[in-house]
Amino acid sequence: MHALALTLVAALSLSFARTVAGQEELPRHAGTNLVNETPAQHDARMAWFREAKFGMFIHWGAYSTAAGEWNGKLVRGAGEWLLSNAQITPEAYEPLRDQFNPVKFDAKRWVQIAKDAGMKYIVITSKHHDGFGLWDSPSSTWDVGSSPFAPRDPLLELAAACKDSGVRLCFYHSIMDWHHPDYLPRRPWDTRPTTDAVYDRYEAYMKAQLKELITGKYGKIGILWFDGEWEGTWTHEKGVALYDYVRALDPDIIVNNRVDTGRSGMEGITREGNYRGDYGTPEQQIPATGLADGVDWETCMTMNGTWGFDKNDHDWKSKTDLIHKLCDIASKGGNFLLNVGPTGEGEIPAPSVDRLEAMGAWMKVNSSAIYGSHANPFTEAPAWGRVTRGTNPQGGDRLYLMVFNWPVDGKLQLQGLLSGVGTVQILGQRTKQLFSHSQANGVTTFTLPTTPINPICTVVAVDLEGTLAIASKPVISAADEKFVGSLKVEVAASTSAELTYHYTVNGSEPTMQSAPATSPFTISATTTVKARGFYLGSAVTPIVSQTFELLTPLVAVQTLKSDAGLAYTSYAVPESIKNCGQIRAGNKEGQGVVAVPSVAVKPREEFFGLTFTGFIDVPEDGLYRFFVDSDDGSTLKVQGTMVVDNDELHSAAEKSGAIALAKGMHPIELDMFEGAGQDLLRVSWITPGAAKKVVVPATAWKH
Repeated sequence: MHALALTLVAALSLSFARTVAGQEELPRHAGTNLVNETPAQHDARMAWFREAKFGMFIHWGAYSTAAGEWNGKLVRGAGEWLLSNAQITPEAYEPLRDQFNPVKFDAKRWVQIAKDAGMKYIVITSKHHDGFGLWDSPSSTWDVGSSPFAPRDPLLELAAACKDSGVRLCFYHSIMDWHHPDYLPRRPWDTRPTTDAVYDRYEAYMKAQLKELITGKYGKIGILWFDGEWEGTWTHEKGVALYDYVRALDPDIIVNNRVDTGRSGMEGITREGNYRGDYGTPEQQIPATGLADGVDWETCMTMNGTWGFDKNDHDWKSKTDLIHKLCDIASKGGNFLLNVGPTGEGEIPAPSVDRLEAMGAWMKVNSSAIYGSHANPFTEAPAWGRVTRGTNPQGGDRLYLMVFNWPVDGKLQLQGLLSGVGTVQILGQRTKQLFSHSQANGVTTFTLPTTPINPICTVVAVDLEGTLAIASKPVISAADEKFVGSLKVEVAASTSAELTYHYTVNGSEPTMQSAPATSPFTISATTTVKARGFYLGSAVTPIVSQTFELLTPLVAVQTLKSDAGLAYTSYAVPESIKNCGQIRAGNKEGQGVVAVPSVAVKPREEFFGLTFTGFIDVPEDGLYRFFVDSDDGSTLKVQGTMVVDNDELHSAAEKSGAIALAKGMHPIELDMFEGAGQDLLRVSWITPGAAKKVVVPATAWKH
């Protein structure tokens, strides 16, 4: 078997550029923007995080004492959101500080639970949204230093226990602060006057507290895990400044992407732009297909339904589910930050400990498949489980086959592996045994026992002969999936003589006799391109298919008169708003003309809607791809046709759509609404023949 150096690629790549021209240009590496460091320096800073893979999240604070109840009544929602969910004023909430006395807190016990589970780092809430500090801060009395638990310092005790156990200590710190008198905006039920509130003063307070945590007595901190960045008062500029401030205090510290405003909602990945943050933070979810190799991310997740302790929440994930999630995340190149919510007395709940013990038992045998692993190099996950890539003790390539569904006949098949296979063993065998295999037509079959060692997940370690070689799916690329006139399409050629890609343009399935992928070709009608990989004459990849649609440009309209800008109307909308269709049912607040569509004409900070009408003046015939970046929902219609549907409630997110237009004026309708939190509206386009998108200039908008 020949060793082929083949590259993992996505199944389908539409290669139109999506970088916004005119924004600050920062070098990108590993899915993040580099700030005052080289790629090598960034990799060195992130090295321990990439090796660790598995960490413990701890949500603990004054709310833990309440345990999900207020005045004897159950409060629905996350336990740590008690103040908000029960609509408690800060003054009424403050007695929880006087009740915070976790006499059963044992930092060594907590750290040992994490270490025994195979967790390499701990992220604890130094301060959550209620503003209560888990250390005695010189900057505040709203902290543990003014509680009955004083003079004990939980963070200091954890720092010592982590140091002794070789576990990295990290801090979660909320930007949002419902208690501080200078933080804005206030909750609707918080009746404190805002006339004397100065947000800059709150920022100074937050930075002072961060300096205490980073440069004080707690030793080297691994991660500053920010949250609560979604309210309108926190801006991209503030995020940049805070990231730079923290990195100046400790150049080695890792900072998550919630320091800035570029997080794509609960999906957590940093959006395009010059946003700060060293890694993405999906919340309560795992990316369906993973991310590009080398992009750093970490899924944070609860074991039950809440982060902070709630004595009424018994909806626990199973041990099997949690182990499978750990494998799934590792196979996609991410880290798993799994939460515990200790009680007000200071104990990690028994159901959490029970599940962590099960994960620890599995990790004791199979941790080599997780720690320092790389994402599954194959395009798809196998039906029987997950795959990670690592190295064997001799430094050679090794695949870890994490089998959830063990084959009843012991025949485990792996499609697409072209490398020669050396030794095959099962992790956790009492005595080392090697198992046989066979390879034919791009399918490797391993002959294994008919029963697994662990029914939850048994790991098969496969050492390869030479460099990893796989049959990647072919890549079909073009400027866009829609076009006017003609379009150049390319099926990327293989880098190996043994692996070849063949394609068809008539809807039939590719064979070895179909056209070889050697050079681009041109289409001039709506066409479905199908491509497949063949190894030594046998089909070894699934068929990849992409349809390219020919469009006819819409005829421009004739106007007697047109002036610069768009007409807009602003509305105050109810808090129940869910989509753009409800905007015009709100109260009309203002109207006028604006040079470019933006939230600059919003009538208030939250719960508003904006409608823009007029024309877009396009400079030539051709295909125009529009991008609408909004928070919350937005829709863009051109000549009554929905081009971009980015509707519904969501964090900042961008969607696009393409339409063919003739040179001249075309009627447009752009709607946007905002619920609570941050707001955003930006419209960009890729014009015919352009290499990248740019913000639509003011000269193109008319009314």
